Amino acid sequence: MKDEAVKQLSTTEQAGFTAQLAEQELGRFRKNARRITWIARFTQLSILFVFMIWWELAGRLQWIDALLFSYPSRIAVLIYSKAMDGSIFIHLQVTIWETIIGFVLGTLFGTAAAAIIWWSPFLSRVLDPYIVVLNSLPKVALGPLFIVAFGAGQLAIIATTLSLTVIITLLVVSNSFKEVDSNYSKVVKIFGGTRGHIFQKVILPATYPTILSTLKVNVGLSWVGVIVGEFLVSKEGLGYLIIYGFQVFNFTLVIGSVILIAIAAAVMYQGVAFLERKLMGRR
Repeated sequence: MKDEAVKQLSTTEQAGFTAQLAEQELGRFRKNARRITWIARFTQLSILFVFMIWWELAGRLQWIDALLFSYPSRIAVLIYSKAMDGSIFIHLQVTIWETIIGFVLGTLFGTAAAAIIWWSPFLSRVLDPYIVVLNSLPKVALGPLFIVAFGAGQLAIIATTLSLTVIITLLVVSNSFKEVDSNYSKVVKIFGGTRGHIFQKVILPATYPTILSTLKVNVGLSWVGVIVGEFLVSKEGLGYLIIYGFQVFNFTLVIGSVILIAIAAAVMYQGVAFLERKLMGRR
C-alpha cells in the first residue's frame, strides 16, 4: 500500500518523501549507535568496578598475598601521599616528556626513512634484509650499547625508545607506500609529473590513514622503550620507581607506578585517536 501511494505522488513529492525516510533511518541509526556506545562504556566501567571491589576484598581478607599484590585503597593512599609532597609529579613528568620525544621523533624518522627507501628502489632492495634483521633483534639487548654511546641519561633512554618506534614505523609505512596502486602513478607520469609529484600527489595522500594509524602503535612502543630505558639507567621516572620498589620490597609502589603508566598511556592513546579523527575528518 505504501509503494502504491508513493507512485501516485509527483516526482518532487517522491524525492521529498524519500529524503524524509532516509533522514528518519539515519536518525534511528545514530540513536542506536549512541545507545550501543553507552552500553559498552557502562559495561567497561562495571567490569573495572567489580574487579577493584574484588581486589580490595581479596587483599583485606587475605585471599591473596597483600604484600605482593597490595590492594586499591593502599595504592591510593601511597599515590596520594607522594602527590602531596610532589615527588610523584616529578617522576611522572620525566617519563611523559621522554615518551613524547621518543614518540614524535620515532614517527618522523621512521616516515622519513620510508620515504627515502621508496624514492630509491635499489636502496630498498639493498636495505630490506637488514631492516628485517633489525626488527627481529631484542631491543633491550641494545640498551648497554646506548648507555656507552650516549651516557647514562635521557639520551640513552630516548635512543632505546627510537630503536623500537623507528623500525616499526619504517616497516609499516614503507609497505604501505609499496601497496599504492601503480596506475595512479602512471597517470601522473602521463601528464608530465616527476617522482616528487608522484610522492606528493599520490603516495603520501594514499598512505595518510596508515601513517595516522601508526601513531597509535607508536604510543605503546614509546612507553615500552622509555620504561625499559629507565630500568637500565634512570634515577627519575616511573620506571625508576618500579625498580626502586622491587629493591626495597615495596610492591605497593611497584603496582602504583604500573597503574600510573597505564593511565598515562591510555590518555595519550585517546589523544592520538582524537587527533586522528580530527585530521581524517578535515581530509
